[in-house]
Amino acid sequence: MVETHLSVVLLVGDRALKWPKPVQLAFVDQSTPALRGRACRQEVALNRRLAPDVYLGVLDMVRDGVVVDHLIEMRRMPAERRLAGLARDHDPDAADEVRRVARRVAAFHAGAARSVTIARAGSPVAVRRLWEDNLTEMAAFVPSVLDGDTLAAVGRAAREYLDGRQGLLEHRQATGMIVDGHGDLLADDIFCLADGPRILDCLAFDDRLRHGDVLLDLAFLAMDLEALGRQDLADRLLEDYLEFSNEHHPVSLAHHYIAYRAVVRAKVACLQVDVGGEAAARQARARLDLAHRHLQDGRVRLVLVGGAPGTGKTTLAEGLGGVTGWSVLDSDELRKDLAGLGHAQSAAAPFGEGIYDPTMTRTVYRRLLEQAGDLLTAGESVVLDASWTSAETRTAARELAHDRHAEVGELRCTASPAAVTARVDARSRSGVGASDADTEMAARLGTRQDPWPEAVTLDSDRGIDRTLADARAALDL
Repeated sequence: MVETHLSVVLLVGDRALKWPKPVQLAFVDQSTPALRGRACRQEVALNRRLAPDVYLGVLDMVRDGVVVDHLIEMRRMPAERRLAGLARDHDPDAADEVRRVARRVAAFHAGAARSVTIARAGSPVAVRRLWEDNLTEMAAFVPSVLDGDTLAAVGRAAREYLDGRQGLLEHRQATGMIVDGHGDLLADDIFCLADGPRILDCLAFDDRLRHGDVLLDLAFLAMDLEALGRQDLADRLLEDYLEFSNEHHPVSLAHHYIAYRAVVRAKVACLQVDVGGEAAARQARARLDLAHRHLQDGRVRLVLVGGAPGTGKTTLAEGLGGVTGWSVLDSDELRKDLAGLGHAQSAAAPFGEGIYDPTMTRTVYRRLLEQAGDLLTAGESVVLDASWTSAETRTAARELAHDRHAEVGELRCTASPAAVTARVDARSRSGVGASDADTEMAARLGTRQDPWPEAVTLDSDRGIDRTLADARAALDL
């Protein structure tokens, strides 16, 4: 017999018989046989979407010819094939089984119900309400179970993300990413059989809690695998799902939804402390810490990488983009785009003339920030590679980050005169890259920069690996 707060499951031979308890809670009413019968039929219908051969039907309990209660009849699953067990035991088949689960969930989401009503669950207002409801309930467990500072930090980070991502959430609503999903994807309820996974025990008692973004649905299992100590399997799940579903999202949104699922599990653990004692309390704190880490990793950033030509700013910007996956926007490439030129096509001109005159330069920075703003709204962090000689343009970038509720980082590259000359000359000879700067332009830009006290100065003479490491430390990466 296996007992939960809502049901009792009897394991008998090759069958599992699930009986809903006669309970009435704030979120579910199973207090009468009629209500329990309806709950059984609802659970069978919903779970047959992912495990049609496991949920066999609803049985009547009869006494003296009268139906007195109801049971769900299920095929009994082999306990040794739980995904949670395979993950914990580092079974060599675990990664392949996660890939099969990702394929099954992607197919399920492709055919899941969608409607105007369901789509509302993915609105900015609805997502914020999920957070606020859970944070409010969890406040009652401070300080008896949870650390108040951590809970407050989680709330601030979640709200900051949502404040700037209204456009992202509305886009996902409009493109059909909100579905009637599973709602409770946990590794303990997934059985990896020879002919494919069986995914059981969806959230059946409240339709509204099943409705949500496909990524929110998947994030539950990603969070659970990470909590089992298998970050590698969580990453594999997300990557394989993208392949099978052709769904696209910013990494920040995955972090945000994994954090939300961790908060939900932290709340559940808090509610179980009276029964589970210190073990439940430790789990609650661990899940809250996991949520905090993901919200920190999911911060949306705007990073300015500046300096005169030849100081290594483009190399650093590209390096940051490579290690983080963030978008990199290059002012030299944008300038050539606006002029209708190829990136490698020369437009060399005297200092401050041609496509480098002040009017064109102002246009370049304006368009650079417009493009960055669109990406920030979409949840993408952005690295902006430009000279950033003007304090006015840097102020405009900070204002953009503030408006989009993104963190701003400012990095200024420097190099010795010999290194600048060697780099500029080498680039001119190679004909590679969008910059037309020569040594004279590099020298003049180096002396015309407004003071930049907000920036962390990086000496690129020490090599790209050291400069990149210093930049990552400055940005808390």
